[in-house]
Amino acid sequence: MNFERAKLALAFLLVLAVCLGVRPGPAVAQDASATAHHAPETPKLAAHAWVLEDLKTGEYLAGKNANQRLPMASTTKIMDALVALKAGNLDREVTVSKRAAAYSSPIYSNAGLRPGDILSIRELLEAALIPSADDAAYALAEALGDGSANRFVKEMNREAKVLGLKNTHFKNPIGLDARGHYTSARDLATMTRLAFHYATFRKIVGTSYTTISTQNRQIPLSSTNELLSIYPPATGVKTGTTPRAGPCLVASATRGDESYVVVLLDDENRFPDAVKALDYAFANYDRKTLVQEGKKYASLKVPYRRNKTVGLVAKKNVVDLIAKGEDVKRKPEVTKNPPDSARRGEKLGEVTVTVGGRRVGESSLVAKRGYQEPPWWQRIWYTVQGFF
Repeated sequence: MNFERAKLALAFLLVLAVCLGVRPGPAVAQDASATAHHAPETPKLAAHAWVLEDLKTGEYLAGKNANQRLPMASTTKIMDALVALKAGNLDREVTVSKRAAAYSSPIYSNAGLRPGDILSIRELLEAALIPSADDAAYALAEALGDGSANRFVKEMNREAKVLGLKNTHFKNPIGLDARGHYTSARDLATMTRLAFHYATFRKIVGTSYTTISTQNRQIPLSSTNELLSIYPPATGVKTGTTPRAGPCLVASATRGDESYVVVLLDDENRFPDAVKALDYAFANYDRKTLVQEGKKYASLKVPYRRNKTVGLVAKKNVVDLIAKGEDVKRKPEVTKNPPDSARRGEKLGEVTVTVGGRRVGESSLVAKRGYQEPPWWQRIWYTVQGFF
């Protein structure tokens, strides 16, 4: 008799505990995976400074002296394009000045512009980027600098500051050697990646040959970027050469869903080295779906239901560029105090992804199916069962 009373008293206390909020905790089924880390060997290039990056994300893959300040010759014109594209109004017509036409001298890379030629901003961009025409770049600078190339250069430097390019400064819009005119391979890669956000830039730097028209003649333009002719994945970008800078090249390439940019400063072997670097990237890296939308990565124990769980699935894909064999880990975390009821698709956790120790992304984990709040008697029975 006393034993029966004790059981009843204990049951009463359990009911009281339920009413006060005592509840079962979540159960997590971790779905983590990993592979051994094997860093690919960096290619050997002749460049004094270089960098290889993922063109989509700016992720650093390899390089040498990547942040060193160096002259960059006509790769300067990538910033010309960034400022011009940001300003817009590419169909605006411009009259070439005598000062700009002076750069059509044979000692400069030029499009043969003449004083009085009328061209659009878009055509000047094409001439500046495809054959690296200094006369076109100067005409563009005057047009966007309200008649002053120096004013345009100030805008280039303002843009560099806004973009956080700490190792970049301009003295002219052409890329001529000058004290205080410098960039780094890494900064130049950043400029290129941002310029690639503009479809007009992508189209121009990927063009091998085209023509532009003044009011009385056509001017043929042939790209100085040999990769467009000899390397099928090539998509651009820009060459440059001066006595101080040496041969320079910014090159991009795309194959499938992978895109890379390599910057080579002072490299006598620039085109073969660009191919070597880009092939290295394609051979050693893959863009992979590391978390797949709709795939289960954890389980949640349904509150007050013994032996009943609900699967938690990723709400979105997590995609990243990884080296072959690089360490990939997925860490699911489930809500510590799950609600008594949940709808299908309700967030109940998160899965984070690290590659080689760096966090690359995350996705919410949502209920694969919903569940309802239990009635009061089921809460009591669940709690009592836990003790008897």
